[in-house]
Amino acid sequence: MSMMTNTLGRYFAGRFLVAAVGVFASIFVLLVLVDYIEMVRKTSGLVSASAITVAQTSLYRVPQLLEKLMPFCVLIGAMTCYLALSRRLELVVARAAGVSAWQFISPALASAIILGTVATVAYNPMSANLRELSKRMEAELFGSAPGAGIQDASGFWLNQINSDGQSIINAARSEQQGVRLTGLTVFRFDTDLQFKERIEAREASLEEGRWAFKSVRRYSLDKPPVDQENYYLSTTLTPAQVRNSFSTPETVSFWQLPGYIRSSESSGFATAGYRLQYHKLIAQPFLLAAMVMLAASVSLRFFRMGGVQKMVLSGVGAGFLLYVLSKVTEDLSKAELMHPIAAAWLPVCVGGLTGFLALLYQEDG
Repeated sequence: MSMMTNTLGRYFAGRFLVAAVGVFASIFVLLVLVDYIEMVRKTSGLVSASAITVAQTSLYRVPQLLEKLMPFCVLIGAMTCYLALSRRLELVVARAAGVSAWQFISPALASAIILGTVATVAYNPMSANLRELSKRMEAELFGSAPGAGIQDASGFWLNQINSDGQSIINAARSEQQGVRLTGLTVFRFDTDLQFKERIEAREASLEEGRWAFKSVRRYSLDKPPVDQENYYLSTTLTPAQVRNSFSTPETVSFWQLPGYIRSSESSGFATAGYRLQYHKLIAQPFLLAAMVMLAASVSLRFFRMGGVQKMVLSGVGAGFLLYVLSKVTEDLSKAELMHPIAAAWLPVCVGGLTGFLALLYQEDG
């Protein structure tokens, strides 16, 4: 019986993995196609943009977006797996052999935890690196135009004040968490806050005590524009300060987050966003397991008993409500109204307990 249970467990785990990976791959292909079409539309007027480069840019952008959809991929994959097993009467045979629902759910739970661990320690750093590569390729595609191309939100803004006066920096794109910027416009003011000049540059990198600009054009009120290959602007900003303005927690890999939290704390910046992202990645394996519990609670009904469509819709609705809850707790945590640990683990607890109680009611009355 032990051998049968182990063999059956491996079979159920394999079916779940095939279904979950299949859903993940299908959504990945769909997102790549949609993003590629959008990139083709935006690069249609660029002669230097090749189809291969545009496709690579789209391919590198999608993994980070798909990481947010991973819980739903597991939810849909688990429902697909159990509904297929029920339709082929394999669950009926398993129950007739004395295997309880808890026993054939446990392989999927273990597989979900393994998938979540791999996603945290390997997929997340890979997606962050690919996102940086996509930003670099976007900068090469769209050139030096400050407003060209695909921007993150409405661009990035940074204000610095030193002995020379005030400088307001706007960058269309950010790489390496703000250390390298492209598509720049800088407005400079003197110590009396009177406008001094406007600087446009293709790119800039933060060096010790200064910004190094390349391909610069300087505009002033009483002089014609001046073109310079290199230009340096003094600054007192540190990489940690720039990172706080230009980077988002989602663009930092799991292994780098502890260092970012420590550097932000030492610089006196808020770390709620970085802490929340760190604990969300730690909780991700258990969130995927909670999705399996939710899926099992609505997918173990036999087809001959009817009501399958209603139960599947209820499972999708439960996943959507869990997503809304996670967004609410995320916003509360970023506003420092909820501790990051509570915000990261509350959706996991709610989803897991809901699925557990539903299964307990169905199986044990």
